[in-house]
Parts: sequence; C-alpha cells; structure tokens
Amino acid sequence: MKNFRRVILFSTVCMLLPATFAHGADENEGWITLFDGKTLDGWKASENPENWSVEDGAIAGHGGRSHLFYVGREFQNFHFKTDVMINKGGNSGIFFHSKLAGEGWPEAGYESQINNTHTDKVKTGSLYYVVKVFESAAKDNEWWTQEIIVQGKRITMIVNGKVLYEYDEPEGVVVPHKLSQGMFAFQQHDPGSRARFKNVMVKPLP
Repeated sequence: MKNFRRVILFSTVCMLLPATFAHGADENEGWITLFDGKTLDGWKASENPENWSVEDGAIAGHGGRSHLFYVGREFQNFHFKTDVMINKGGNSGIFFHSKLAGEGWPEAGYESQINNTHTDKVKTGSLYYVVKVFESAAKDNEWWTQEIIVQGKRITMIVNGKVLYEYDEPEGVVVPHKLSQGMFAFQQHDPGSRARFKNVMVKPLP
C-alpha cells in the first residue's frame, strides 16, 4: 500500500532498518526541556500520583497503573526524545498526541512502547496497536535514548540513534489512535514495573 513506507504492521515482525539518525540537544537549536531533573513541575498524574517521584535526576514510576502527563502545553509536529531505563520484566510507554485522562488507559493519540522482556510480545519502539516490533533494540537496566518524530501524517521511531521505521498514517483513520495534537505522557504499567526517564526534551517542528 502506498500509504505505508518502511513499515510492517500488526502480526508481522518489524525489522531494524540500517539508517542512523544524528541528533543534538542544544537549546539554541530549538529544543525545550520538559523536565528540570529535580521536580515534577509541569507534570500531572492521571491516577495514583504517589507512584511518581524524582530519583537521581530522573522521573521514576513504580507501583500500580498510572500515567504522568506533561501539562505545560500541547504539541502537534515535533521531535521528542528522552533517555529511558526499565527493569527486567518491566513494561511502560510514551504517549503522544494524548489527552489528560482520569482512571484507566489513555485513549487519545499513540503509544511508543517500552518493553524489552515483559510477557507482552510487543517490544520497545512499537507503535502500540499499529506497528508491532517483536525484537527489542534496547536492554533492561541500561539507559537508552528513545525518539519520536511527528510531522504531518508521518511518525518516525528511533531507538539509540537507529530508525526502526517510518509510519504514514493513512486517510480515514478514526479516533482514538489518530494524529492530531496533544500531550506527552509516561506510563507506569503495573506493580512489577519500574520505569525511569531523564533528559526529556522536545523540538517543535513546523
């Protein structure tokens, strides 16, 4: 299908592409820091706010289900990146174009999966429900960089500088998993998961 470029959907394994991505984090290049490394200012939990804290300069999630939203502003086209670490068997995610939710799983927008060894077969870098990657490009208990670029109808997913895929959202997609505009959010999936995020930055794109 011409609407899909370098992407393998649903039940098919999505292979790593050989392309690499050069990036920088200079504030003078238009990058905005979303986390100050000390407080959760600008962030709001959907439920169980006690499950989020700042530990050693990183946003830390622990305990039962909760989603931590960046409520400072919404974004449409952007280059987002953060350093991520998760424990063995842990599960988390990065939501974008999302809306502040109450209890339950966010419905609006998309989720970039974080999962290296959890029983869920959908691994790190997947676009949950849409693009399934079955082999993780990251390792447990080690920091890696996860990046998401959204421009127009195209989503580019990058892990540790390697482009995993580009997904072109086709015409006719209906909510909830649809590009529009919205918030970023981090996921605390379950009591057995411990997720960490630091160097959280975004560069708005035209």
